[in-house]
Amino acid sequence: MERVELLAPAGDMDKLKTALHFGADAVYIGGSCFSLRANAKNFDREQLKEAVEYTHERDKKIYVAANVFAFNSDFPALEEYFRMLESTGVDAVIISDAGVLALCKQVAPNLEIHLSTQANTTNKYAAKFWAEQGVKRVVLARETSMSDIREIRDYLPADVEIEAFVHGAMCIAYSGRCLLSNALTGRSSNRGDCVQACRWEFAIVEKNRGGIPLTIGEEERGTYLLNSKDLNMIGHIGELIESGVTSFKVEGRMKSPYYVASVINAYRKAIDLYYECKKDGKDYVLPKYISDELFKNSHRAYTTGFYYGEKDNVCLDTSQPACDYDFIARVKGYDKDKKMLAVEMRNRFRKGDVLEVLSPDDRYFDKNLRIDVMYDEDMVEVEDAKRVQQILYVPTDFELSEGDILRKKQNNQ
Repeated sequence: MERVELLAPAGDMDKLKTALHFGADAVYIGGSCFSLRANAKNFDREQLKEAVEYTHERDKKIYVAANVFAFNSDFPALEEYFRMLESTGVDAVIISDAGVLALCKQVAPNLEIHLSTQANTTNKYAAKFWAEQGVKRVVLARETSMSDIREIRDYLPADVEIEAFVHGAMCIAYSGRCLLSNALTGRSSNRGDCVQACRWEFAIVEKNRGGIPLTIGEEERGTYLLNSKDLNMIGHIGELIESGVTSFKVEGRMKSPYYVASVINAYRKAIDLYYECKKDGKDYVLPKYISDELFKNSHRAYTTGFYYGEKDNVCLDTSQPACDYDFIARVKGYDKDKKMLAVEMRNRFRKGDVLEVLSPDDRYFDKNLRIDVMYDEDMVEVEDAKRVQQILYVPTDFELSEGDILRKKQNNQ
């Protein structure tokens, strides 16, 4: 059985390395132009070359988003851009616009094309049409149900792949085609510059009563009618795989490295466990510790979106994401002779704190590291780590790897 791909967001090189360290099979990134995340750091030409080399050295894949809705004036630069992507050796480009797709095929014929979710593919006939235009993979619209996916898979040629979102923030607009940001601020979501106006608190006005705004109340905290819940399909891994999905996509190029680490780690463990159970002829049951992991990063209320036809996708209480854990430090290395862990501080912590380990290494699942003593680079003892990105040394038997993370439950002293 060919294994499903776990596809992670990478808004910059740090997040790319994090995603691969925690088990992603592939990453998707944005270049310095033509991506729908204009405010992410993204990758310029030299950074893109570094990203491709780093990813391919680990036998992983890298896809580049070029999924803006293009205007006539964009095409000269797009032509040069696609030639550059092809020469750099990226594994695929993600496109939403038919004209952009045609141009890519013409100027970069060896560049694999994935159809963006922005193309709103919700049926088998559209999917097959795009396949006939040379698309290798169709990224389905978020509105596609589980039963629709099965029909689409059965209708498409076997060599055409299906990608579906499994986790992350969702847009209240149809597959992300929203005009709200543009209308309110002049910044277009379809050009990569969304201000997420749907997360704002809105009021209603009764036109005959003096134009006095009235906040829509929900337990006196406001109601956010445009604010979507976050997608979470960790509990339906088996059904998604069996439906014929080729790639599980996690949203989040604008999210933190800690978010990427936590989410990718959870889905990696769930996917691997599914295949292990299938191999051994056992029933697959998702352990609670894996599903619980997704509550330890920044998230809104969770939903399974449109996969099962639910209508509960709107957050009615708050637009603010919740997170009970702080990203405290990232592991830089371990000295086996000195039994000393080197970490880079990300949030303040003190001597006596108990930190939880986040690692792809199962040996350290649910392990806590108590900071009894720590030292700076001159081996001077530090009581309170409060200097951002300071390198600190902690004596321990935990042989953690570079890229592992230490976190702390809030209000846990």
